[in-house]
Amino acid sequence: MAFDGLFTRAIAQELQQLVSGRITKIHQPNAMEVMLHIRANGTNHKLIISIHPSYARIHLTEQTIDNPPEPPMFCMLLRKHLEGGFIHAITQDGTERILHMVVESKNEVGDKIMRKLIIEIMGRHSNCLLVDAVNDKILDSLKYLPPSLNSYRTVLPGQPYIAPPAQHKVNPYTVTEEEIKDFFAEPKSAKEVVAHFAGFSPLHAEELLARLAHGVAAFQLFLQELTNAMSPTYIDRDGKAVFSPCSLTHLTGQAATYPTLGALLDRVFFARAERDRVKQQAGDLERWLSNEVDKLKLKTKKLEKDYEQASKLDQLQLYGELLMANIYQFEKGQENVTVENYYTGESVTIAINPRKTPIDNAQHYYQRYNKAKNALVMIEKQLEKTHADIDYFEMLAQQVAQAAPSDIEEIREELAEQGFLRLRASKKKKKPTKPMPEAFLSSTGITISVGKNNKQNDFLTFKLAKKNDIWLHTKDIPGSHVVIHSETPDETTLHEAAVLSAYFSKARESSSVPVDYTEIRQVKKPNGAKPGFVIYFEQKTLYVTPDEELVLRLKKK
Repeated sequence: MAFDGLFTRAIAQELQQLVSGRITKIHQPNAMEVMLHIRANGTNHKLIISIHPSYARIHLTEQTIDNPPEPPMFCMLLRKHLEGGFIHAITQDGTERILHMVVESKNEVGDKIMRKLIIEIMGRHSNCLLVDAVNDKILDSLKYLPPSLNSYRTVLPGQPYIAPPAQHKVNPYTVTEEEIKDFFAEPKSAKEVVAHFAGFSPLHAEELLARLAHGVAAFQLFLQELTNAMSPTYIDRDGKAVFSPCSLTHLTGQAATYPTLGALLDRVFFARAERDRVKQQAGDLERWLSNEVDKLKLKTKKLEKDYEQASKLDQLQLYGELLMANIYQFEKGQENVTVENYYTGESVTIAINPRKTPIDNAQHYYQRYNKAKNALVMIEKQLEKTHADIDYFEMLAQQVAQAAPSDIEEIREELAEQGFLRLRASKKKKKPTKPMPEAFLSSTGITISVGKNNKQNDFLTFKLAKKNDIWLHTKDIPGSHVVIHSETPDETTLHEAAVLSAYFSKARESSSVPVDYTEIRQVKKPNGAKPGFVIYFEQKTLYVTPDEELVLRLKKK
């Protein structure tokens, strides 16, 4: 990760297109994110500000985040002071990871006011503050920092804004060529570069050292390429995201480049941040599903043990027969009797109740035999139902793991309809809405729909799709229903739809995932089947590897 001071400089440069733009809408999807809608130079922009400890950032985005029905207090305050205002300037605080957005707005009586939105991108210490630009007094912030936690500065409404302590390093943008030559006269490590120059992360320090092999002039050229974001680059190194506004020549691996820093950061953070938003919203649901699966697995073990005991019914029937056949060879009061098994010729010792007559003992074994026979039928039914419930809950757990925040409520509603959960009481009655499967557009312009939960799956397959459309699903693996809205899709579209099917399944992290496809008219729902469960015929199978890059590219705007 490299959202350092140099990256912040490049972001500030990219955001200059917003200067003189008007803030039209402000939303706060959750406690850590703010979204500004800005109209600038005849174009609508969305600016996301996040103070998440792991995903802190600010950039232009093409993504959409669902908003809560009631805006939080900080959002209301931002609307009061900034909505309808014009962005006067966007600047970086030296080489720090701090941006100042100065907004000219009007108060309730129409007088001009100047406000500053200060964004501090500093990991778990990140913050977003609304400040009076005239007297530098804090109006409010997403995070508060009382004197008891920090003696250097207080972040509370009414307090003067004090920037985080400066690091007193050399500014790489003002350093002279002689100073550069003197510093690099002897070989330096990336750690020494980070300690000497402000704004450098280890990643950019290593890249600078690699480029300085071609001469000291590479220093300023490197900074210029960084500031102008000439080649926003993303590299996935063993599951770890590495990104920069410039090309990373010192690293090996498959590199992807993006047209803007906003597009780059959408690629790096959006899926991770969305997953985090889902966890905040559905943490209780994930725990409930996990507990239910654990309880059902324990129930399965007990049923299997009972089944094993009940399976001995043949022995019970044999003992009943042998006792009846030898009814006159033993009397009441005996604890056991030894008789000949006329099937094998061997002697068999049978335990009997001394307080019962011989006939009663024989009848007792017949009763136990009939009871065990009935129990076997019931246990088999219970095992079948328990295995079906495990499959159902594991499928729901997979859907929650891959859901967008907007999908979670439909999963809760489904569980309530099935009688597993009670919905939370809501003051406002919600109007019933149709499920909305996610839409994608293939490289050749054909629409592909993906159901993200069982309600969407059933609606997509049996209501939205036409009978000759192509239906896809991972073979014997829980996953989404995918529909190509075409009777004769080309090979590219078929492959891309199969990738979507594999990606939105339990096999997301696997390779060579089998995906079945057939026409919608070959897909049937058995009577009494749970939501999302279907059977299908006349299928063919493709093998594909999930590709997140392709999925993001196909997402229909």
